[in-house]
Amino acid sequence: MDTFEFRRSYPELYAPGRRDFTLVEVPPLQYLAVDGHGNPNTSPEYARALECLYPVAYTLKFRSKRELQQDFTVGPLEGLWRAENPEAFVSGDKDSWDWTMLIPQPEWITAEMVEQAGAEVAAKKKLPEAARVRLLPLHEGLSAQILFIGPYDDEAPVLARLHDTWMPERNLAFNGDHHEIYLNDPRRTAPEKLRTVLRQPVRPV
Repeated sequence: MDTFEFRRSYPELYAPGRRDFTLVEVPPLQYLAVDGHGNPNTSPEYARALECLYPVAYTLKFRSKRELQQDFTVGPLEGLWRAENPEAFVSGDKDSWDWTMLIPQPEWITAEMVEQAGAEVAAKKKLPEAARVRLLPLHEGLSAQILFIGPYDDEAPVLARLHDTWMPERNLAFNGDHHEIYLNDPRRTAPEKLRTVLRQPVRPV
């Protein structure tokens, strides 16, 4: 049985260069998703979202392998971040952020399967919030992205360059939420070695 792996199947999305932003065409994909608000470093809501996403993801993986004979590697944690003023990402005003935390899913996973997995996790692990996990289709299309290496709090100058210089020079405007892909686990990785894909959907002005 072959095992589907997102990073191997979409290297252009999960392994960008780190020298400068590049444009990439992101195809339609789907994700497990949980919404929330507030500072991810201090918000209990954020911690609960992660507690729910991973058990649902692994429940789906094992069910897919057992019932559909299709296996896949659970993809990396990702996040959509939004604020009324995009400058909140540069200034570090994390309390004003809204977010949707994501784990990518292969195309054969259905909304019904996600609903069933969420209910199972909610009952078995006494995590009622797991029932909030949903399947989110997302088509970002044309996007600018870069690989950032270092602490999350050090991203601001890179995003400021994207917003204030790189996009205006190319006559590009925002066309969706700021998207981050976390390629390693911050619980097991030194901050200076964290690897994060920073992505911004864009459109011609």
